Amino acid sequence: MDLSELKGIISMMQKSDLSELEIEVKDLKLRLARSGNGHSDQTVREVVMHSPAPTVATNQPSTPGTESKTDDNLATFNSPMVGTFYRKPSPDDPEFVKVGDKIKKGDVLCIIEAMKVMNEIQAEESGQIVEILAEDSNSVEYGQALFKIRPS
Repeated sequence: MDLSELKGIISMMQKSDLSELEIEVKDLKLRLARSGNGHSDQTVREVVMHSPAPTVATNQPSTPGTESKTDDNLATFNSPMVGTFYRKPSPDDPEFVKVGDKIKKGDVLCIIEAMKVMNEIQAEESGQIVEILAEDSNSVEYGQALFKIRPS
């Protein structure tokens, strides 16, 4: 399923009275649900990939996986999916990043486990880690702030 197909599905759901939709195709399971107010401001409750391919969803206040500017020229890196947040590749290994670390675009920041698949989450721009906002081994939501980064 590509981005245009996903946008078409979301558009169809917005135009209809559907409150929930679940689609399962090969290695993709997609579940969309409207927020409780019944208006067309749809929220994606869960997007689960059965492979480490990137996750796509729309209509969120800040785009997950991207950095949104905040005060003091800091950017917030948001979770691109629902899952369990891990700071290390395994319990005996060091963290991918620590506060103060310089990062480059493409560096692995963390792992998010979804449906028993370990997804490496990579930085989308260079900078310095200022704060880590998620706790290791805790669940994270789509769009949840994970890191504060000072872009370089």
